[in-house]
Amino acid sequence: MELDEFTQKMKDELIAQKQEILNQLIANSDDFKALAEDKDAKDEVDVASDAVDRKMLEALGAKDLNRMKMIDNALARIDQGKYGLCLKCGKRIPQERLEAIPYAFLCISCQSASEKRR
Repeated sequence: MELDEFTQKMKDELIAQKQEILNQLIANSDDFKALAEDKDAKDEVDVASDAVDRKMLEALGAKDLNRMKMIDNALARIDQGKYGLCLKCGKRIPQERLEAIPYAFLCISCQSASEKRR
């Protein structure tokens, strides 16, 4: 499946954000650093994708863990051809919103409604 230019740009941005979280994790966790170095044939993204065990999840703060899950979900939506569509109403999410939050999965109106309910 050929990605359009915008979706490819967003995929690259999502992968870069994921790498940034992993780099912070490696810098802050000796256990993960050893694990990542142990898998030298693979890059860090592959190491994380292998669901590296509980140590990684414990080392990641809740905020980064949530962001990592949202990034993985966005990458999955790209692979499924559903990236940029609101998961609630199915409308297209504006490019400006995706540029600000590449892993956004709700359009602005659905996001606002969701926040009001909380």
